Amino acid sequence: MLQTTLCYIEKEDRYLLLHRVSKKNDANKDKWIGIGGKFEDKESPEDCLLREAKEETGLTLTSYRLRGIVTFVSNEYPTEYMFLYTADGYEGELGACKEGTLEWIKKKDMYSLNLWEGDKIFLKLLEEEHPFFSLKLSYEGDLLVQAVLEGKEMKLPYL
Repeated sequence: MLQTTLCYIEKEDRYLLLHRVSKKNDANKDKWIGIGGKFEDKESPEDCLLREAKEETGLTLTSYRLRGIVTFVSNEYPTEYMFLYTADGYEGELGACKEGTLEWIKKKDMYSLNLWEGDKIFLKLLEEEHPFFSLKLSYEGDLLVQAVLEGKEMKLPYL
């Protein structure tokens, strides 16, 4: 079982996205995602969020909000529990990321990028200002086969 954080940093009507193009053997290769990563020993979700934000962007988050918990189930990887955040305040200068390219992307343009199908679901929930949520996403390989929002199965494809 894996625990991670993912954060979408907001500026005006844009999110900071990471185009994962640099790491070898990357499950997210060529995908556009938020910033974040795996918990280290003794970290809380907020500890992980702040450390990963600093490591991947050079920014220090000053205002952020936990928006939901996403459970990823896969036939290829261990189950992952991801704490999903948005952030609208930060200090510092955006730096380079060793995992790929960082870009500010207009929210309305995100869905045309190479995103995981499940990411489109939680991005839509963020866009709709959905209250705190629990979302379970089940994959077979790269194919999203089930999405369950707060215990209720969603019809796929969602978007």
